[in-house]
Amino acid sequence: MVLLGAATAYGWWVWLPGYRPGLRAGERLGIDVSSHQGVIDWPTVAAHGIDFAYIKASEGGDYLDPKFAGNVAAARAAGLDTGAYHFFTLCTPGIVQARNFLAAASGSRTTLPPAVDLELAGNCSARPTTQQVQAQLDTFLALVERASGQRAVLYLGHDFTDRYAIRQMADHPLWVRRLVRRPTTPGWVYWQASSYARIAGIPGATDLDVERSP
Repeated sequence: MVLLGAATAYGWWVWLPGYRPGLRAGERLGIDVSSHQGVIDWPTVAAHGIDFAYIKASEGGDYLDPKFAGNVAAARAAGLDTGAYHFFTLCTPGIVQARNFLAAASGSRTTLPPAVDLELAGNCSARPTTQQVQAQLDTFLALVERASGQRAVLYLGHDFTDRYAIRQMADHPLWVRRLVRRPTTPGWVYWQASSYARIAGIPGATDLDVERSP
């Protein structure tokens, strides 16, 4: 039991934070961050093998991440490709959320496609029908994609996909979360491989991602 406990502790505190997935041809490492990560030393992040960053811009209909603009500018200056993401709430109409996201992201000079974070964890308490979610998401995506000229990426939380089998999954690039193990989901372009990564230049743990060419 002592050895098992020691091995578990080593895996959790040492191996997992240092885990880096093996990259295949056309793949590269990145991170996704928000103001929760605090002050980020972006040149140090870039120097340690990170090539891109998705940065939280907004949530729902009125929240704007206070560190978004500064993080995008500093990450770009350090040589990273950047993208903006929005946390989609089930309590606010898609048109209102799209306007909020575009207010934050417009003019940020991000190069990666816009991304929408679909999770139940941290969301509001409402649980509309699948058809209602699809309709609001359609509105959000139509406005954001028209403004950006890019097909949006859908980040899929397991809790969300367990409840909602939305049709948008079939025709959008996907960002899937599967810790350590390579995804088996068809159509993924981004893979969140860890939520416990320690990256030089970032205080505390952060999400580690892989991007592959579609």
